[in-house]
Amino acid sequence: MDSGGSGLRVVVGTAERGPLAHRASAGPVRTGDRGIDPGHFMAQLVPLVRALTAEAGPVRLTAAAVGAAGLASLGDALRAELPDALAREFGVRRVALAADAVTAYVGALGSRPGAVIAGGTGLIAIGTDLTGWRRADGWGHLLGDCGGGAWIGRAGLEAALRAHDGREGGSARLLACAEDAFGPVAGLPGALYPRPDRPAVLASFAPRVAACADRDPVAAGILRAAARHMADSAAAVCPAEGEPRVTVTGGLFRMGDPLLVPLDEELTERLPQARRVPAEGDPLHGSVRMAAELCAGPLTLPGGDDTMLYVTTLSGD
Repeated sequence: MDSGGSGLRVVVGTAERGPLAHRASAGPVRTGDRGIDPGHFMAQLVPLVRALTAEAGPVRLTAAAVGAAGLASLGDALRAELPDALAREFGVRRVALAADAVTAYVGALGSRPGAVIAGGTGLIAIGTDLTGWRRADGWGHLLGDCGGGAWIGRAGLEAALRAHDGREGGSARLLACAEDAFGPVAGLPGALYPRPDRPAVLASFAPRVAACADRDPVAAGILRAAARHMADSAAAVCPAEGEPRVTVTGGLFRMGDPLLVPLDEELTERLPQARRVPAEGDPLHGSVRMAAELCAGPLTLPGGDDTMLYVTTLSGD
């Protein structure tokens, strides 16, 4: 399972045959006073799994791996209740609950030392030397996520408003893009601030910034600053010894060369000992890898931090 801001994605399969069926929910799992809501998680999950097991044929569910956005800081209720709920509903006895950064890492690099920059609406870097996990950023759009989609979009809109006001650092191109996307920018604060999906709205402007970068030095400077933030986070978590692998994963990097070229340059400067490699898969692929490994025995990933990776085996396995 992969639970994120766009919804819940679920795969059912076997260790021998691999993934057999895949479905996704229409909306994300709710977050409330107790953090990630385990009741809403199960309400989303049960019909998906019932449909998937019908599609996949006779499959006995014995292990589950869940990658969840916000697990590190909002996952107490999920860790307390989800393993028992999965056992009652599906007979699952071995469960791994992981921060989505962990499943992003496993999907991208497997069980090898290195660092992964996971970028979408937000931004987090995670690294391991296979003895423990290190993370940098991932603090949300108000406190961090520096270089992520919401950060880039907000910086682009700030440049648009600077141009509207006649202040230095503004961009007439970004102002035109902002008005095309949102209407007159004078009304942007009133339209944006009350929205519960404000990070996603900000991130929706990031591709516009990338589209202007080849002919607008302000837009190019925003993407260069984003790349610098990403490289800072990667350098904070990457193992210092050996030849660690470094890669990126997430929808943010579909912006292509306007972001990837400066990021390559910044990573080369900050992490000359690291080897850049393409990501092997996405966070859902990481969850599938972890579930398959759980079927065979203990995970080879580092433990010791339940906020990042919590593994439980219930009696009756």
